[in-house]
Amino acid sequence: MRKGQPAVPRDDQMQEQVENSRPPPEPELPVSTGRRTRAGWVALVLAMVIGLVTHGYNAFRYPLYLTDEGIYTEQAWSTLREGRLSPYTYFYDHAPMAWIVLAGWYGILPGQFQSFGNPINAGRVLMVVVHVLAVFLLFEIVRRFSGSTVAAFLATFIFSVSPLAIYYQRQVLLDNLMVFWVLVGLYVLARKDGRIVTAMGAGGAFGLALVTKENAVFLLPGFAYLMHRGVTGHLNRRFSASFWWFATLSPVAAYLLFAQIKNELFPAGMDFNLNSPPAGHVSLLYTVWWQLHRTAAGSQGSAFAELLRSSWLPRDKYLLLGGTVAALAALLLGLGDRRRGAPLIGAAVLAIGYGFYLGRSVLLDFYVMPLVPLLSLCIGLVYARITRRIKPTAAALVAVALMAGPLATPGGYLLKYDQFHRLVGVDQYRISLTDLQHKQIQWVRDNVPPNSKMIIDDDSWVALHEDEPKFRNAHSHWKAASDPDVRDNVFHASWENLDYVAMSNRMRPAMEQNNGGGQEDWILQAIDQHGEQVWQASKGNVELQIIKINH
Repeated sequence: MRKGQPAVPRDDQMQEQVENSRPPPEPELPVSTGRRTRAGWVALVLAMVIGLVTHGYNAFRYPLYLTDEGIYTEQAWSTLREGRLSPYTYFYDHAPMAWIVLAGWYGILPGQFQSFGNPINAGRVLMVVVHVLAVFLLFEIVRRFSGSTVAAFLATFIFSVSPLAIYYQRQVLLDNLMVFWVLVGLYVLARKDGRIVTAMGAGGAFGLALVTKENAVFLLPGFAYLMHRGVTGHLNRRFSASFWWFATLSPVAAYLLFAQIKNELFPAGMDFNLNSPPAGHVSLLYTVWWQLHRTAAGSQGSAFAELLRSSWLPRDKYLLLGGTVAALAALLLGLGDRRRGAPLIGAAVLAIGYGFYLGRSVLLDFYVMPLVPLLSLCIGLVYARITRRIKPTAAALVAVALMAGPLATPGGYLLKYDQFHRLVGVDQYRISLTDLQHKQIQWVRDNVPPNSKMIIDDDSWVALHEDEPKFRNAHSHWKAASDPDVRDNVFHASWENLDYVAMSNRMRPAMEQNNGGGQEDWILQAIDQHGEQVWQASKGNVELQIIKINH
Protein backbone atom coordinates (compact mmCIF):
# COMPACT_ATOMS: atom_id res chain seq x y z
CA MET A 1 0.00 0.00 0.00
CA ARG A 2 1.45 3.37 -1.03
CA LYS A 3 1.93 6.13 1.50
CA GLY A 4 -1.16 8.32 1.87
CA GLN A 5 -3.54 5.79 0.29
CA PRO A 6 -6.54 5.06 2.55
CA ALA A 7 -6.63 1.61 4.01
CA VAL A 8 -9.19 -0.70 2.44
CA PRO A 9 -10.99 -2.76 5.09
CA ARG A 10 -10.91 -6.49 4.76
CA ASP A 11 -14.04 -8.42 3.92
CA ASP A 12 -14.47 -9.72 7.46
CA GLN A 13 -14.11 -6.18 8.85
CA MET A 14 -16.74 -4.87 6.43
CA GLN A 15 -19.12 -7.66 7.42
CA GLU A 16 -18.63 -6.88 11.11
CA GLN A 17 -19.33 -3.18 10.52
CA VAL A 18 -22.52 -4.01 8.64
CA GLU A 19 -23.72 -6.33 11.39
CA ASN A 20 -22.95 -3.77 14.10
CA SER A 21 -24.84 -1.07 12.19
CA ARG A 22 -27.99 -3.14 11.99
CA PRO A 23 -30.70 -2.41 14.55
CA PRO A 24 -31.24 -5.15 17.09
CA PRO A 25 -33.93 -7.68 16.18
CA GLU A 26 -37.42 -7.22 17.50
CA PRO A 27 -38.16 -8.77 20.89
CA GLU A 28 -39.57 -12.26 20.61
CA LEU A 29 -42.28 -11.98 23.28
CA PRO A 30 -45.32 -10.06 22.06
CA VAL A 31 -46.33 -7.65 24.79
CA SER A 32 -49.30 -5.34 25.13
CA THR A 33 -47.82 -2.02 26.22
CA GLY A 34 -50.84 0.12 25.52
CA ARG A 35 -52.72 1.82 28.32
CA ARG A 36 -55.63 -0.01 29.80
CA THR A 37 -58.97 1.31 28.58
CA ARG A 38 -61.87 2.14 30.85
CA ALA A 39 -63.37 -1.25 29.99
CA GLY A 40 -60.03 -2.83 30.89
CA TRP A 41 -60.05 -1.16 34.30
CA VAL A 42 -63.62 -2.28 34.91
CA ALA A 43 -62.71 -5.86 33.94
CA LEU A 44 -59.68 -5.87 36.26
CA VAL A 45 -61.58 -4.47 39.24
CA LEU A 46 -64.47 -6.89 38.63
CA ALA A 47 -62.05 -9.83 38.45
CA MET A 48 -60.49 -8.83 41.79
CA VAL A 49 -63.90 -8.38 43.43
CA ILE A 50 -64.96 -11.82 42.21
CA GLY A 51 -61.80 -13.28 43.71
CA LEU A 52 -62.42 -11.49 47.01
CA VAL A 53 -66.03 -12.67 47.27
CA THR A 54 -65.55 -16.29 46.19
CA HIS A 55 -62.56 -16.84 48.45
CA GLY A 56 -63.56 -14.63 51.36
CA TYR A 57 -67.19 -15.60 51.84
CA ASN A 58 -67.52 -18.47 54.35
CA ALA A 59 -63.73 -18.88 54.50
CA PHE A 60 -63.72 -19.22 58.31
CA ARG A 61 -66.26 -22.04 58.21
CA TYR A 62 -65.29 -24.09 55.14
CA PRO A 63 -63.30 -26.20 54.55
CA LEU A 64 -62.37 -28.03 57.75
CA TYR A 65 -59.13 -26.82 59.33
CA LEU A 66 -56.42 -29.02 57.86
CA THR A 67 -53.50 -30.65 59.66
CA ASP A 68 -51.04 -28.88 57.37
CA GLU A 69 -52.67 -25.52 58.09
CA GLY A 70 -52.02 -26.19 61.75
CA ILE A 71 -48.40 -27.17 61.11
CA TYR A 72 -47.59 -23.97 59.21
CA THR A 73 -49.46 -21.84 61.75
CA GLU A 74 -47.57 -23.39 64.66
CA GLN A 75 -44.27 -22.88 62.82
CA ALA A 76 -45.21 -19.22 62.27
CA TRP A 77 -46.08 -19.07 65.99
CA SER A 78 -42.67 -20.45 66.89
CA THR A 79 -40.95 -17.99 64.54
CA LEU A 80 -42.78 -15.05 66.11
CA ARG A 81 -42.85 -16.16 69.74
CA GLU A 82 -39.65 -18.17 70.11
CA GLY A 83 -37.38 -17.01 67.26
CA ARG A 84 -37.22 -20.60 65.98
CA LEU A 85 -38.39 -22.14 62.72
CA SER A 86 -40.41 -24.81 64.53
CA PRO A 87 -41.54 -25.49 68.10
CA TYR A 88 -40.08 -28.95 67.57
CA THR A 89 -36.96 -30.19 65.81
CA TYR A 90 -36.80 -28.51 62.41
CA PHE A 91 -35.74 -31.27 60.05
CA TYR A 92 -35.85 -29.35 56.74
CA ASP A 93 -39.06 -30.95 55.51
CA HIS A 94 -39.77 -27.63 53.74
CA ALA A 95 -37.89 -24.40 53.21
CA PRO A 96 -39.13 -21.80 55.72
CA MET A 97 -39.97 -18.76 53.57
CA ALA A 98 -43.75 -19.28 53.73
CA TRP A 99 -44.12 -19.36 57.49
CA ILE A 100 -41.65 -16.52 57.90
CA VAL A 101 -44.04 -14.45 55.75
CA LEU A 102 -46.95 -15.85 57.77
CA ALA A 103 -45.23 -14.88 61.03
CA GLY A 104 -44.76 -11.35 59.69
CA TRP A 105 -48.48 -11.22 58.87
CA TYR A 106 -49.47 -12.33 62.37
CA GLY A 107 -47.00 -9.85 63.81
CA ILE A 108 -48.62 -6.80 62.18
CA LEU A 109 -52.20 -7.74 63.09
CA PRO A 110 -53.51 -5.87 66.15
CA GLY A 111 -54.65 -9.08 67.85
CA GLN A 112 -52.00 -11.26 66.23
CA PHE A 113 -53.11 -14.91 66.49
CA GLN A 114 -56.47 -14.03 68.11
CA SER A 115 -57.40 -11.38 65.53
CA PHE A 116 -60.16 -13.46 63.91
CA GLY A 117 -60.95 -16.07 66.54
CA ASN A 118 -59.19 -19.34 65.78
CA PRO A 119 -55.51 -18.64 64.92
CA ILE A 120 -55.88 -20.36 61.55
CA ASN A 121 -58.54 -17.82 60.56
CA ALA A 122 -55.99 -15.01 60.49
CA GLY A 123 -53.87 -17.12 58.15
CA ARG A 124 -56.90 -17.66 55.93
CA VAL A 125 -57.39 -13.90 55.73
CA LEU A 126 -53.84 -13.68 54.38
CA MET A 127 -54.67 -16.39 51.83
CA VAL A 128 -57.64 -14.29 50.60
CA VAL A 129 -55.41 -11.21 50.32
CA VAL A 130 -52.79 -13.25 48.45
CA HIS A 131 -55.45 -14.60 46.08
CA VAL A 132 -56.76 -11.13 45.23
CA LEU A 133 -53.20 -9.99 44.48
CA ALA A 134 -52.68 -13.15 42.42
CA VAL A 135 -55.81 -12.31 40.40
CA PHE A 136 -54.27 -8.93 39.54
CA LEU A 137 -51.00 -10.58 38.54
CA LEU A 138 -52.64 -13.28 36.40
CA PHE A 139 -54.89 -10.72 34.71
CA GLU A 140 -51.90 -8.58 33.75
CA ILE A 141 -49.80 -11.56 32.66
CA VAL A 142 -52.48 -12.73 30.22
CA ARG A 143 -53.24 -9.21 29.04
CA ARG A 144 -49.62 -8.33 28.40
CA PHE A 145 -48.77 -11.60 26.70
CA SER A 146 -51.92 -11.73 24.56
CA GLY A 147 -53.17 -8.17 24.30
CA SER A 148 -56.69 -9.37 25.15
CA THR A 149 -58.61 -8.01 28.11
CA VAL A 150 -61.38 -10.57 27.53
CA ALA A 151 -58.89 -13.44 27.72
CA ALA A 152 -57.40 -11.98 30.89
CA PHE A 153 -60.84 -11.79 32.52
CA LEU A 154 -61.68 -15.35 31.45
CA ALA A 155 -58.46 -16.71 32.96
CA THR A 156 -58.95 -14.92 36.28
CA PHE A 157 -62.63 -15.87 36.44
CA ILE A 158 -61.70 -19.56 36.23
CA PHE A 159 -58.89 -19.02 38.72
CA SER A 160 -61.33 -17.51 41.25
CA VAL A 161 -64.56 -19.48 40.76
CA SER A 162 -63.23 -23.02 40.31
CA PRO A 163 -64.27 -25.16 43.32
CA LEU A 164 -60.86 -26.79 43.13
CA ALA A 165 -59.27 -23.38 43.56
CA ILE A 166 -61.57 -22.23 46.37
CA TYR A 167 -61.17 -25.43 48.39
CA TYR A 168 -57.38 -25.25 48.50
CA GLN A 169 -56.67 -21.54 48.10
CA ARG A 170 -58.61 -20.69 51.26
CA GLN A 171 -56.35 -22.95 53.28
CA VAL A 172 -53.10 -21.80 54.88
CA LEU A 173 -50.78 -23.72 52.57
CA LEU A 174 -47.25 -23.21 51.31
CA ASP A 175 -48.53 -23.79 47.79
CA ASN A 176 -50.60 -20.59 47.82
CA LEU A 177 -47.63 -18.42 48.70
CA MET A 178 -45.44 -20.29 46.22
CA VAL A 179 -47.97 -19.55 43.46
CA PHE A 180 -47.95 -15.87 44.42
CA TRP A 181 -44.19 -15.62 43.92
CA VAL A 182 -44.44 -17.56 40.66
CA LEU A 183 -47.02 -15.11 39.35
CA VAL A 184 -44.88 -12.16 40.48
CA GLY A 185 -42.01 -13.59 38.46
CA LEU A 186 -44.18 -14.07 35.37
CA TYR A 187 -45.65 -10.60 35.76
CA VAL A 188 -42.19 -9.02 35.81
CA LEU A 189 -41.12 -11.08 32.78
CA ALA A 190 -44.23 -9.94 30.93
CA ARG A 191 -43.21 -6.30 31.36
CA LYS A 192 -40.48 -6.92 28.77
CA ASP A 193 -38.73 -3.56 29.16
CA GLY A 194 -35.26 -4.98 28.49
CA ARG A 195 -33.71 -3.77 31.76
CA ILE A 196 -31.33 -5.91 33.76
CA VAL A 197 -33.13 -4.98 36.98
CA THR A 198 -36.32 -6.43 35.51
CA ALA A 199 -34.62 -9.73 34.82
CA MET A 200 -33.22 -9.72 38.36
CA GLY A 201 -36.67 -9.01 39.78
CA ALA A 202 -38.20 -11.91 37.86
CA GLY A 203 -35.41 -14.24 38.94
CA GLY A 204 -35.60 -13.09 42.55
CA ALA A 205 -39.35 -13.77 42.67
CA PHE A 206 -38.87 -17.26 41.28
CA GLY A 207 -36.05 -17.86 43.76
CA LEU A 208 -38.42 -16.95 46.59
CA ALA A 209 -40.92 -19.43 45.14
CA LEU A 210 -38.23 -22.13 45.35
CA VAL A 211 -37.59 -21.47 49.05
CA THR A 212 -41.33 -21.27 49.73
CA LYS A 213 -41.99 -24.75 48.40
CA GLU A 214 -39.38 -26.81 46.63
CA ASN A 215 -41.67 -28.32 43.99
CA ALA A 216 -41.50 -24.96 42.21
CA VAL A 217 -38.33 -26.39 40.67
CA PHE A 218 -40.56 -28.23 38.18
CA LEU A 219 -41.53 -24.82 36.79
CA LEU A 220 -37.90 -23.95 36.07
CA PRO A 221 -37.93 -25.09 32.39
CA GLY A 222 -40.94 -22.91 31.60
CA PHE A 223 -39.51 -19.94 33.44
CA ALA A 224 -36.09 -20.30 31.85
CA TYR A 225 -37.67 -20.53 28.39
CA LEU A 226 -39.75 -17.39 28.88
CA MET A 227 -36.74 -15.55 30.27
CA HIS A 228 -34.58 -16.62 27.34
CA ARG A 229 -37.14 -15.56 24.76
CA GLY A 230 -37.80 -12.36 26.66
CA VAL A 231 -34.20 -11.14 26.59
CA THR A 232 -33.62 -12.20 22.97
CA GLY A 233 -33.27 -9.10 20.82
CA HIS A 234 -31.70 -6.92 23.49
CA LEU A 235 -28.05 -5.92 23.46
CA ASN A 236 -27.76 -6.70 27.18
CA ARG A 237 -29.33 -10.14 26.82
CA ARG A 238 -26.30 -11.97 28.22
CA PHE A 239 -26.19 -9.76 31.30
CA SER A 240 -29.95 -10.08 31.76
CA ALA A 241 -29.86 -13.87 31.55
CA SER A 242 -26.87 -14.09 33.91
CA PHE A 243 -28.46 -11.84 36.50
CA TRP A 244 -31.76 -13.76 36.24
CA TRP A 245 -29.97 -16.98 37.15
CA PHE A 246 -28.01 -15.21 39.89
CA ALA A 247 -31.19 -13.81 41.45
CA THR A 248 -32.98 -17.14 41.12
CA LEU A 249 -30.27 -19.14 42.84
CA SER A 250 -29.43 -16.60 45.58
CA PRO A 251 -32.33 -17.53 47.94
CA VAL A 252 -31.54 -21.22 47.43
CA ALA A 253 -27.87 -20.59 48.19
CA ALA A 254 -28.85 -18.67 51.33
CA TYR A 255 -30.96 -21.63 52.50
CA LEU A 256 -28.07 -24.02 51.93
CA LEU A 257 -25.72 -21.65 53.74
CA PHE A 258 -28.11 -21.49 56.69
CA ALA A 259 -28.02 -25.29 56.97
CA GLN A 260 -24.23 -25.36 56.63
CA ILE A 261 -23.74 -22.75 59.35
CA LYS A 262 -25.80 -24.95 61.68
CA ASN A 263 -23.75 -27.98 60.56
CA GLU A 264 -26.96 -29.51 59.22
CA LEU A 265 -26.31 -29.56 55.49
CA PHE A 266 -24.78 -33.06 55.32
CA PRO A 267 -25.73 -36.08 57.44
CA ALA A 268 -23.27 -37.29 60.04
CA GLY A 269 -20.60 -39.42 58.40
CA MET A 270 -22.13 -38.61 54.98
CA ASP A 271 -24.49 -41.53 55.60
CA PHE A 272 -27.51 -41.39 53.26
CA ASN A 273 -28.84 -44.82 54.21
CA LEU A 274 -32.64 -44.46 54.20
CA ASN A 275 -33.06 -47.47 56.47
CA SER A 276 -31.03 -45.79 59.20
CA PRO A 277 -31.86 -42.09 59.86
CA PRO A 278 -28.79 -39.95 60.58
CA ALA A 279 -27.71 -39.85 64.21
CA GLY A 280 -26.47 -36.75 65.95
CA HIS A 281 -28.26 -34.06 63.95
CA VAL A 282 -30.78 -33.51 61.20
CA SER A 283 -29.63 -32.93 57.63
CA LEU A 284 -31.08 -30.90 54.78
CA LEU A 285 -29.55 -33.06 52.06
CA TYR A 286 -30.62 -36.27 53.80
CA THR A 287 -34.19 -34.99 53.94
CA VAL A 288 -34.04 -34.12 50.24
CA TRP A 289 -32.74 -37.62 49.51
CA TRP A 290 -35.54 -39.14 51.58
CA GLN A 291 -38.17 -37.01 49.79
CA LEU A 292 -36.89 -38.18 46.41
CA HIS A 293 -37.32 -41.82 47.42
CA ARG A 294 -40.78 -41.61 48.96
CA THR A 295 -43.42 -43.95 47.58
CA ALA A 296 -47.19 -43.93 47.96
CA ALA A 297 -47.05 -47.32 49.64
CA GLY A 298 -44.65 -46.18 52.31
CA SER A 299 -45.82 -42.67 53.20
CA GLN A 300 -48.83 -40.51 53.88
CA GLY A 301 -49.16 -39.60 50.21
CA SER A 302 -51.35 -41.02 47.49
CA ALA A 303 -50.89 -41.81 43.83
CA PHE A 304 -51.88 -39.41 41.06
CA ALA A 305 -54.59 -41.61 39.53
CA GLU A 306 -56.25 -42.17 42.91
CA LEU A 307 -56.47 -38.46 43.74
CA LEU A 308 -57.52 -37.53 40.22
CA ARG A 309 -60.44 -39.96 40.36
CA SER A 310 -61.53 -39.54 43.96
CA SER A 311 -60.79 -35.89 44.75
CA TRP A 312 -59.80 -33.57 41.93
CA LEU A 313 -62.16 -34.45 39.07
CA PRO A 314 -65.24 -34.51 41.33
CA ARG A 315 -64.40 -30.98 42.46
CA ASP A 316 -63.76 -29.46 39.01
CA LYS A 317 -63.75 -31.57 35.88
CA TYR A 318 -64.21 -28.45 33.72
CA LEU A 319 -60.89 -26.88 34.67
CA LEU A 320 -58.86 -30.08 34.68
CA LEU A 321 -60.12 -31.39 31.35
CA GLY A 322 -60.44 -28.04 29.60
CA GLY A 323 -57.13 -26.84 31.00
CA THR A 324 -55.31 -29.98 29.86
CA VAL A 325 -56.67 -29.53 26.35
CA ALA A 326 -55.67 -25.85 26.47
CA ALA A 327 -52.12 -26.70 27.60
CA LEU A 328 -51.66 -29.12 24.70
CA ALA A 329 -53.24 -26.62 22.28
CA ALA A 330 -50.95 -23.88 23.60
CA LEU A 331 -47.92 -26.04 22.89
CA LEU A 332 -49.06 -26.86 19.35
CA LEU A 333 -50.07 -23.29 18.53
CA GLY A 334 -46.82 -21.95 19.92
CA LEU A 335 -44.67 -24.42 18.01
CA GLY A 336 -46.55 -23.48 14.86
CA ASP A 337 -45.58 -19.82 15.30
CA ARG A 338 -42.25 -19.75 17.09
CA ARG A 339 -41.83 -16.01 16.69
CA ARG A 340 -45.10 -14.94 18.29
CA GLY A 341 -45.92 -18.11 20.16
CA ALA A 342 -43.33 -17.91 22.94
CA PRO A 343 -45.91 -17.10 25.68
CA LEU A 344 -48.03 -20.07 24.57
CA ILE A 345 -45.04 -22.42 24.65
CA GLY A 346 -43.91 -21.04 28.00
CA ALA A 347 -47.34 -21.45 29.60
CA ALA A 348 -47.65 -24.98 28.22
CA VAL A 349 -44.20 -25.96 29.51
CA LEU A 350 -45.06 -24.56 32.95
CA ALA A 351 -48.28 -26.59 33.13
CA ILE A 352 -46.74 -29.74 31.66
CA GLY A 353 -43.73 -29.47 33.97
CA TYR A 354 -45.91 -29.31 37.05
CA GLY A 355 -48.16 -32.03 35.66
CA PHE A 356 -45.07 -34.23 35.33
CA TYR A 357 -44.35 -33.65 39.01
CA LEU A 358 -47.90 -34.64 39.97
CA GLY A 359 -47.72 -37.73 37.79
CA ARG A 360 -44.59 -39.16 39.35
CA SER A 361 -44.58 -38.00 42.97
CA VAL A 362 -46.13 -39.05 46.25
CA LEU A 363 -49.00 -36.62 46.67
CA LEU A 364 -51.26 -35.02 49.20
CA ASP A 365 -54.52 -33.78 47.72
CA PHE A 366 -53.67 -30.07 47.94
CA TYR A 367 -50.54 -30.51 45.82
CA VAL A 368 -52.77 -29.91 42.77
CA MET A 369 -53.34 -26.27 43.73
CA PRO A 370 -50.48 -24.69 41.70
CA LEU A 371 -51.86 -26.36 38.60
CA VAL A 372 -55.02 -24.22 38.81
CA PRO A 373 -53.45 -20.86 37.80
CA LEU A 374 -51.20 -22.57 35.25
CA LEU A 375 -54.16 -24.19 33.48
CA SER A 376 -56.09 -20.91 33.75
CA LEU A 377 -53.14 -19.16 32.10
CA CYS A 378 -53.15 -21.67 29.26
CA ILE A 379 -56.90 -21.27 28.77
CA GLY A 380 -56.61 -17.49 28.64
CA LEU A 381 -53.72 -17.45 26.14
CA VAL A 382 -55.30 -20.07 23.87
CA TYR A 383 -58.62 -18.24 23.95
CA ALA A 384 -56.88 -15.01 22.97
CA ARG A 385 -55.11 -16.73 20.08
CA ILE A 386 -58.18 -18.41 18.58
CA THR A 387 -60.37 -15.29 18.94
CA ARG A 388 -57.81 -12.74 17.78
CA ARG A 389 -59.48 -12.26 14.40
CA ILE A 390 -63.00 -11.64 15.67
CA LYS A 391 -64.38 -8.42 17.11
CA PRO A 392 -63.91 -7.82 20.85
CA THR A 393 -67.67 -7.77 21.41
CA ALA A 394 -68.07 -11.18 19.81
CA ALA A 395 -65.07 -12.52 21.78
CA ALA A 396 -66.65 -11.26 24.99
CA LEU A 397 -69.95 -13.00 24.19
CA VAL A 398 -68.13 -16.28 23.56
CA ALA A 399 -66.31 -15.88 26.90
CA VAL A 400 -69.61 -15.24 28.69
CA ALA A 401 -71.05 -18.41 27.17
CA LEU A 402 -68.01 -20.40 28.33
CA MET A 403 -68.33 -19.04 31.87
CA ALA A 404 -72.11 -19.51 32.04
CA GLY A 405 -71.97 -23.26 31.43
CA PRO A 406 -70.20 -24.31 34.66
CA LEU A 407 -72.11 -21.68 36.63
CA ALA A 408 -75.58 -22.82 35.59
CA THR A 409 -75.02 -26.58 35.35
CA PRO A 410 -75.80 -28.73 38.42
CA GLY A 411 -72.57 -30.25 39.61
CA GLY A 412 -70.72 -27.15 38.41
CA TYR A 413 -69.43 -24.06 40.16
CA LEU A 414 -72.59 -22.89 41.98
CA LEU A 415 -75.22 -25.63 42.10
CA LYS A 416 -75.40 -29.30 43.02
CA TYR A 417 -77.93 -31.99 43.95
CA ASP A 418 -77.99 -33.02 47.60
CA GLN A 419 -78.71 -36.54 48.93
CA PHE A 420 -82.45 -35.88 48.54
CA HIS A 421 -81.96 -34.88 44.88
CA ARG A 422 -82.76 -31.26 45.66
CA LEU A 423 -80.91 -28.48 43.86
CA VAL A 424 -78.83 -26.56 46.42
CA GLY A 425 -75.78 -24.31 46.51
CA VAL A 426 -72.32 -25.83 46.52
CA ASP A 427 -70.69 -26.58 49.87
CA GLN A 428 -68.05 -23.84 49.85
CA TYR A 429 -70.66 -21.08 50.22
CA ARG A 430 -73.17 -22.65 52.62
CA ILE A 431 -71.62 -25.40 54.79
CA SER A 432 -69.99 -24.81 58.17
CA LEU A 433 -67.50 -27.46 59.26
CA THR A 434 -65.02 -25.63 61.47
CA ASP A 435 -67.67 -25.05 64.14
CA LEU A 436 -67.08 -28.67 65.19
CA GLN A 437 -63.42 -27.90 65.76
CA HIS A 438 -64.27 -24.78 67.77
CA LYS A 439 -66.54 -26.90 69.99
CA GLN A 440 -63.80 -29.48 70.48
CA ILE A 441 -61.29 -26.83 71.58
CA GLN A 442 -63.84 -25.24 73.89
CA TRP A 443 -64.63 -28.59 75.53
CA VAL A 444 -60.93 -29.09 76.20
CA ARG A 445 -60.71 -25.65 77.82
CA ASP A 446 -63.76 -26.27 79.99
CA ASN A 447 -63.06 -29.85 81.09
CA VAL A 448 -59.37 -30.77 80.77
CA PRO A 449 -56.79 -29.64 83.36
CA PRO A 450 -54.16 -27.43 81.62
CA ASN A 451 -51.29 -29.57 82.90
CA SER A 452 -52.68 -32.72 81.24
CA LYS A 453 -50.52 -34.57 78.77
CA MET A 454 -52.45 -34.67 75.50
CA ILE A 455 -52.14 -35.99 71.97
CA ILE A 456 -53.79 -33.66 69.46
CA ASP A 457 -53.77 -32.88 65.77
CA ASP A 458 -51.87 -29.83 64.57
CA ASP A 459 -55.01 -27.91 63.58
CA SER A 460 -55.65 -27.08 67.27
CA TRP A 461 -52.01 -26.69 68.38
CA VAL A 462 -51.72 -22.89 68.33
CA ALA A 463 -55.19 -22.38 69.84
CA LEU A 464 -54.21 -24.53 72.82
CA HIS A 465 -50.72 -23.03 73.22
CA GLU A 466 -51.52 -19.35 72.59
CA ASP A 467 -54.80 -18.67 74.40
CA GLU A 468 -55.38 -18.94 78.15
CA PRO A 469 -55.31 -21.42 79.72
CA LYS A 470 -52.25 -22.73 77.90
CA PHE A 471 -51.93 -26.46 77.38
CA ARG A 472 -48.16 -26.72 77.18
CA ASN A 473 -48.20 -30.53 77.20
CA ALA A 474 -50.53 -30.83 74.18
CA HIS A 475 -48.50 -32.29 71.32
CA SER A 476 -49.11 -33.42 67.77
CA HIS A 477 -49.37 -37.18 67.34
CA TRP A 478 -46.78 -36.93 64.55
CA LYS A 479 -44.22 -35.54 66.98
CA ALA A 480 -45.29 -37.80 69.84
CA ALA A 481 -44.61 -40.78 67.60
CA SER A 482 -41.46 -39.67 65.77
CA ASP A 483 -39.67 -36.79 67.52
CA PRO A 484 -37.40 -38.12 70.29
CA ASP A 485 -37.68 -34.84 72.21
CA VAL A 486 -41.43 -35.39 72.61
CA ARG A 487 -41.74 -39.16 72.46
CA ASP A 488 -38.95 -39.94 74.93
CA ASN A 489 -38.72 -36.82 77.10
CA VAL A 490 -42.43 -35.96 77.50
CA PHE A 491 -44.34 -39.22 77.13
CA HIS A 492 -41.51 -41.77 77.48
CA ALA A 493 -43.34 -43.72 74.72
CA SER A 494 -45.76 -45.09 77.29
CA TRP A 495 -49.54 -44.90 77.44
CA GLU A 496 -49.27 -44.42 81.20
CA ASN A 497 -47.96 -40.89 80.62
CA LEU A 498 -50.92 -39.89 78.43
CA ASP A 499 -54.12 -38.30 79.78
CA TYR A 500 -56.26 -37.30 76.77
CA VAL A 501 -56.36 -37.74 73.00
CA ALA A 502 -58.26 -35.15 70.93
CA MET A 503 -59.04 -36.94 67.68
CA SER A 504 -59.45 -34.83 64.55
CA ASN A 505 -61.31 -36.03 61.47
CA ARG A 506 -59.52 -39.03 59.90
CA MET A 507 -56.73 -38.78 62.48
CA ARG A 508 -57.06 -42.49 63.30
CA PRO A 509 -56.38 -43.63 59.69
CA ALA A 510 -53.44 -41.23 59.53
CA MET A 511 -51.98 -42.76 62.71
CA GLU A 512 -52.39 -46.29 61.36
CA GLN A 513 -50.79 -45.35 58.04
CA ASN A 514 -47.92 -43.67 59.88
CA ASN A 515 -47.31 -46.82 61.96
CA GLY A 516 -45.11 -48.72 59.53
CA GLY A 517 -42.33 -48.95 62.10
CA GLY A 518 -44.59 -49.30 65.12
CA GLN A 519 -43.96 -45.75 66.32
CA GLU A 520 -47.66 -45.08 66.90
CA ASP A 521 -48.24 -48.34 68.83
CA TRP A 522 -48.15 -46.86 72.30
CA ILE A 523 -50.72 -44.16 71.36
CA LEU A 524 -53.03 -46.68 69.69
CA GLN A 525 -52.67 -48.94 72.73
CA ALA A 526 -53.74 -46.08 74.99
CA ILE A 527 -56.82 -45.41 72.84
CA ASP A 528 -57.92 -48.99 72.25
CA GLN A 529 -57.16 -50.58 75.62
CA HIS A 530 -57.44 -47.73 78.11
CA GLY A 531 -59.47 -45.06 76.35
CA GLU A 532 -62.95 -43.76 77.17
CA GLN A 533 -64.80 -41.46 74.78
CA VAL A 534 -65.92 -38.38 76.73
CA TRP A 535 -66.94 -36.09 73.85
CA GLN A 536 -67.99 -36.59 70.24
CA ALA A 537 -69.42 -34.45 67.43
CA SER A 538 -70.13 -35.25 63.81
CA LYS A 539 -71.54 -33.68 60.66
CA GLY A 540 -71.84 -35.64 57.43
CA ASN A 541 -68.63 -37.65 57.07
CA VAL A 542 -66.74 -35.47 59.57
CA GLU A 543 -66.33 -36.85 63.10
CA LEU A 544 -64.32 -35.50 66.04
CA GLN A 545 -63.72 -37.15 69.40
CA ILE A 546 -62.03 -36.62 72.74
CA ILE A 547 -60.81 -39.74 74.51
CA LYS A 548 -59.79 -39.86 78.16
CA ILE A 549 -57.08 -42.37 79.06
CA ASN A 550 -57.94 -44.22 82.26
CA HIS A 551 -54.97 -45.23 84.40
